[in-house]
Amino acid sequence: MSRRDLEQLELRLLLEGIHTHYGYDFRGYSRSSLRRRVWRRVTEEQLESISGLQERVLHDAEAMERLLVDLSINVTSMFRDPTFYAALRATVVPLLRTYPYLRIWNAGCSTGEETFSLAIVLREEGLADRVRIYATDINEGVLRQAKEGLFPLDRMQDFTRDYLRAGGTSAFSDYYKVHGDRARFDPTLIDPVVFAQHNLVSDGRFNDFHLIVCRNVLIYFDRDLQNHVHDLFHQSLVRFGMLALGHKESIRFTSRAEDYAPLDEGEKIYRRVA
Repeated sequence: MSRRDLEQLELRLLLEGIHTHYGYDFRGYSRSSLRRRVWRRVTEEQLESISGLQERVLHDAEAMERLLVDLSINVTSMFRDPTFYAALRATVVPLLRTYPYLRIWNAGCSTGEETFSLAIVLREEGLADRVRIYATDINEGVLRQAKEGLFPLDRMQDFTRDYLRAGGTSAFSDYYKVHGDRARFDPTLIDPVVFAQHNLVSDGRFNDFHLIVCRNVLIYFDRDLQNHVHDLFHQSLVRFGMLALGHKESIRFTSRAEDYAPLDEGEKIYRRVA
């Protein structure tokens, strides 16, 4: 057996062990991304092999928590891709206004930057008093961080720039107060938000939604897992509900491609039609 084949075997056994023992299923994640993240944890744990990491995480829940942070995709920022939020205001908000009460699912919310961005848009568009946002992630640690609404102060300049590019209508600084080297965002912004753990791989539908926002998550899944998640989203959307994906993602070539019509193909915003 070649060294590469042995490494693939070790990685497969690690993922099977995590799934069996902890219930987290990373078996459908992109192997190249997983490999990099697993080896990073091997190095951080001062181990020599993936097999050594398997032994540690199966016997040490805290080591599993550290690995989970590495395996969860937490690259995010406020108003990331400002053109998406501009399209949200122009294309999606007018349709949301037609509903007396709204449910929005922010799937893979990470540390909360995207959730706060959505909350700000909805407040500025006058929809905050009739919406419930469900912000979910596989990682309980990032959910706790999201609830705090604390972000590094040195990121506020970039956040402000993207907020303005996204069509913001207020002074961005009105939404937060400075506490040392961090900014604490107005806690009333997340009054409509329910933060909860949810695993897109293994957990099922839990409500009917008018809008699902899941951006830059599916690119880390293989084709079969992408189709599985698209089935879940389709089941979770009301008729004519909307789905927003990341710029590098698309509904095309998935098992549900025929069930959606594009609202803004460039910004990957789709509407369920079947």
